[in-house]
Amino acid sequence: MSDSTSPDYRILFLLSAILAGVGGLGLVLLVNTTLPTVGPRWLFFFLLTLAATGAALPFVWLLNLRFSRAPLLTADLIRQAVWVAFYADSLIWLQINRSLSLSLALFLGLGLLALEWVVRWLERSRWRPGR
Repeated sequence: MSDSTSPDYRILFLLSAILAGVGGLGLVLLVNTTLPTVGPRWLFFFLLTLAATGAALPFVWLLNLRFSRAPLLTADLIRQAVWVAFYADSLIWLQINRSLSLSLALFLGLGLLALEWVVRWLERSRWRPGR
């Protein structure tokens, strides 16, 4: 993949490994050493966001490489990986008080996909080839 418009995959995989490693190690330490009070609970969601973003980044890169016609930008890939992490955080948050259902998870996922589609549509509408 020597396409000049594609971001360097080594940097993305390094970023992915750092995020997933810090988030995963932090989650293991947090779950094994603390009680679920308010402070550690927020730290749990922060570390889950890091771990899920790191884990989703290679898959987002592969999906965009395979299915996207637009050139790949690192900011777009990170934004989409953060969407995946936000989805994971939302599902865990809803599961805490047992209000998560399959239909709610599907509607939340479809809503985030629609939001990403709107963001890409707005970016495409502002693009000017001369700038």
